[in-house]
Amino acid sequence: MFDSGFGGLTVARALIDLLPEEDLVYVGDTGRYPYGPRPLDQVRTFAHQIAGHLVERHDVKLIVVACNTASAAALGELQQTMPVPVVGVIEPGVRSLVAATRSGHIGVIGTVGTIGSGAYQAAVGATGASVTLSCAACPGFVEFVERGDTDSDQVHVLAERLLAPLREAGIDTLLLGCTHYPFLARTISDVMGREVVLVDSADETAFRIRGLLAELDLARPLGERVGRHVFESSGDVEVFRRLGRSMLGPELDDVRSVAWT
Repeated sequence: MFDSGFGGLTVARALIDLLPEEDLVYVGDTGRYPYGPRPLDQVRTFAHQIAGHLVERHDVKLIVVACNTASAAALGELQQTMPVPVVGVIEPGVRSLVAATRSGHIGVIGTVGTIGSGAYQAAVGATGASVTLSCAACPGFVEFVERGDTDSDQVHVLAERLLAPLREAGIDTLLLGCTHYPFLARTISDVMGREVVLVDSADETAFRIRGLLAELDLARPLGERVGRHVFESSGDVEVFRRLGRSMLGPELDDVRSVAWT
């Protein structure tokens, strides 16, 4: 599994809880985050590089693109070119979003790259659901999370400004279309109002992975053993260990440095 930084740890947490016997390798590309403002072609190159690393160095049996921007940029290509199954976070999140709405007025927030790609707009359209979608890019959210600042006054002021169009649109359900955003859930909920349901794609993605592993006969037997967890960072390893452990929990212990050529 990989992400631009810490955001994908929400998916890792869900996966560890749902499939405790599975081994997990997580790459946080903190040396090159954030992905959101970067051109999608560049993000696509990063995604291919990391996916190749996971296959060649770790011999993984499945890849999770635990990053909405990378999913938007490269998921289709990775699914066609990688020798193992590749799962993204966009489709599972959209499925939950459409199922949760009561009024049919739904929203998605994400990075500039994700929203600008049109990936969520296309995924919602593909469901065929009778809904009205409002989208908003939220530049700056990822940087706050990566610094471990999730509830300061500065974050709240930024959220008030960026989420104003969605409040005006009258949505009743909001998909957190970036794996970093669940760490800001309390602030986002305070701004949007308690009546707006927040949807996180992490659990749905974990369920999708469980189903796919079973379907392809790749799952480890239940209760066979506790899985091993390895974490790699292309940035400061100690910062990744400290912040990542506070977000994921005690499983984030073995952190290694990875460098790209």
